[in-house]
This record gives sequence, C-alpha cells and structure tokens, in this order.
Amino acid sequence: MAEEENTKNAATEKKSNNMLIIIIIVVLALIIIVGAVVAFMLMGSDNVPANTQVASQTSEKKLPQTRQSSDEYSDSRKLNDIGILYPLDTFTVNLKSDSGRRYLKVTMSLELEGKELSIELDNKSPVIRDRVIRILTSKSLEEISSKKGKQKVSEQIMDTLNAMISDGRIKGIYFTEFVVQ
Repeated sequence: MAEEENTKNAATEKKSNNMLIIIIIVVLALIIIVGAVVAFMLMGSDNVPANTQVASQTSEKKLPQTRQSSDEYSDSRKLNDIGILYPLDTFTVNLKSDSGRRYLKVTMSLELEGKELSIELDNKSPVIRDRVIRILTSKSLEEISSKKGKQKVSEQIMDTLNAMISDGRIKGIYFTEFVVQ
C-alpha cells in the first residue's frame, strides 16, 4: 500500500513539475514577445528612411523657377499659364513629432496675380515667414509625406497669405525643394 502511495505521489509530483516547466516556458515566451512588440513600436518611427526626399539633393543646379512637374499638382494649368513667381527663402523647421527628431527643409515660390503684389510681399516678408513657419511646424511627417498632404499644406499656406494681403492674390504655391529628415 505504501508503495502504491509513493507511486501516486511520484506521478503527481512529476505532473506538477512538468506543468510548472510548461508555465515557466509560456511566461518567458510571452515576456519575449511583449518585449519585441514594445521595442518595435518604440523604434518603429526610426525605421523610416533617414532621407525622405521629394527634391533631389544630388544636383546642385537649380531648375528654372517656372519649370514644374504637372503631375505633382492637382491644378491642370499649363506651364505657359503660370504667372509671376515670387521665390521665398528656404525654411528649415522641426516637424510635429513624438520623438522630436524630424525636420523639414522646404523652398517654395509663390505664383502672383500681378506685379504690384511683389512690393507688398517684400514689405511683409517677416510676417509671411512667421505664418509659413507656424503652418509647417504644426504638421507631422504623416501629414506632409503624401501628395495629397503636400497639396493640403500648399492650400493652407495660400489661404493664410491671401487673407493678409491687399494688392492682389496668390494663385499658387510651388515647392522647389522639399526634404524631410
């Protein structure tokens, strides 16, 4: 009888040891999986290519201000229909980001309705730069990385600037350099 009890105890003890080992293995596997998911999520934003570029930085030559790719803009005007272009200085701003590691370098030209507007824009240059910087810094990488996003930013800048000028209006905005890093 004692032998039978020892055999039952040994079998029960062996089953509980096996069950304990299985539980430990499952818990370790879960810890590793959760750690991998957390690491992927934290470092996931860093896996975006270091240079997301629309404009080529390799060539140092500047293209003429009137040369634009017609497929990048939703308006269907021909190159000959483009009015007077008013180039703005380059803007380098931090993008809205959780990690704070992304910045945008953009150069743009404004298409003006008339020549008289360029004088007003010269006089209001600091205010124009301020408004454009405020708009660009409020955007995240996701908001500006698509074609639609760039068009939306362009329209927002155009609407904001048109609201503050009186000698005409801005008909379009053309990005001549657009680099996100």
